[in-house]
Amino acid sequence: MTKGRAGEAVLARVPKSTFRAHIADGLRAAILNGDIEPGAQLVETALAEQFGVSRGPLREAMRQLIDEGLLVAVPYTGTHVVGLSVDDVREIYSMRVTLEIFAFEQIWARREPAFRQGLVARHDALTACIDAEDDAASIVAELQLHGFVYEATGHKLLIRTWESIRGRLQLYWAAHHRAHGIRGPRRDGHDRYVAMALADDFDALKAEITDHMARGGQQTEAFLRNREAGAVQGP
Repeated sequence: MTKGRAGEAVLARVPKSTFRAHIADGLRAAILNGDIEPGAQLVETALAEQFGVSRGPLREAMRQLIDEGLLVAVPYTGTHVVGLSVDDVREIYSMRVTLEIFAFEQIWARREPAFRQGLVARHDALTACIDAEDDAASIVAELQLHGFVYEATGHKLLIRTWESIRGRLQLYWAAHHRAHGIRGPRRDGHDRYVAMALADDFDALKAEITDHMARGGQQTEAFLRNREAGAVQGP
């Protein structure tokens, strides 16, 4: 806080980037909490009124979520939340298993102390979000935990491929949580994953990755089928 010419208190301006990030955080949470459904069209005037902002920073926040893969701009129809179907869930599962095993193959012989410390730090951050019962934050933290191995590889094409599925992956986790009636992942849900990633048995790690990503898949698919059936039948 600074003083104006007349000695009055003048609030420091909130940086534009911080303002945009605040709107993006709120919009992301609304999507991941299910308040805005996958496939829904976003109406700028309604959102600007809801957030109490002008359309300029709102559009900047929406562009950020487009870059993150949560939103998609559809020509002539506007901006929509990325859709999520049963086929999407199956494709995400098969792609993630392949990608994550490949990522660990690239880094396996280079898991130095910095890698180990970084992975544990991200696991701790996820646990803190779960303890706070913040579902949207836990989804982002889970994304950052799994993304750590991709970042560590330095493999540019692999990292771009990982980034291309991040949006649908966040929506998948959100649907998974609602399917199980939980707020965030299980507190111990990544303990074995992290332990195997830091151990010396690569085959055991591959088995854990496959099993870890398959858990709850059928229930999530059933949740999406029921939602799609409800949309077809209507009220």
